[in-house]
Amino acid sequence: MTTAPDKFFDVRITSRVDFADDLWMIRVVPTYDFHFAPGQYATLGVDNGSGLVERAYSIASSPYEPEIEFFFELVPQGALTPLLYRLGPGDTIKARKVAKGRFTLDTTTGHTNHLLLSTVTGVAPFVSYVRTLRKDWVEGKFAGEHKLFMVQGASHSRELGYRAELEQLASELPWLTYIPTISRPWDDPSWAGETGRVDDVIRKYTDLWSLANESTTAYLCGHPDMIENGKGILRRRGWKKEALREEVYFIIKHAHAE
Repeated sequence: MTTAPDKFFDVRITSRVDFADDLWMIRVVPTYDFHFAPGQYATLGVDNGSGLVERAYSIASSPYEPEIEFFFELVPQGALTPLLYRLGPGDTIKARKVAKGRFTLDTTTGHTNHLLLSTVTGVAPFVSYVRTLRKDWVEGKFAGEHKLFMVQGASHSRELGYRAELEQLASELPWLTYIPTISRPWDDPSWAGETGRVDDVIRKYTDLWSLANESTTAYLCGHPDMIENGKGILRRRGWKKEALREEVYFIIKHAHAE
């Protein structure tokens, strides 16, 4: 790989998958030796004709993978996602050379249970966790001592990006439990799974999975309302601030908004 002469490097899009009209995934090949930990984000940029528009996006791929993967939701009035939406294989975008973020898996407090709560594109860092641990599991570097309990929410099932992959992995991996839920089942008559917003089902699944605050770290990623409501529910159940981690999307003033 060549070293970028400044703080940016180029990434070339190699593939794109559209999950819904406004949700899609891309994989890119970096031209720089880019390092990140599962749960971190990269800052991407596209020239809009008058300068580079930058926003931060969580990385869905594992550091073990040769390509970097991102999951986007189109924000029609946003500054960057409409530009990204037009791009496909062969196109090039800019990325900052340093990954950032502290939304990484808690392996220091002694907690062995991890409650992963997400809405729509907020599942991306959790996909990175799971893919990374799976490779370590297969290679004997991870013994399964950390258990992941994931709830992924969306309005409709078509917005549950990565659901097929996560359901398959949960059926294979004894340390992964996965529940998708939708909040508008009346618009999705073929759906036979869980219903309700993520924060509607937190109590149910913390009880069902016997998750206790003294042994569980909770991670909330996605829509700010889910995060605020979810944190309130968990606090009332005894979770302390240090056992709650969050990554907020969709606030316009925040880097993840667009």
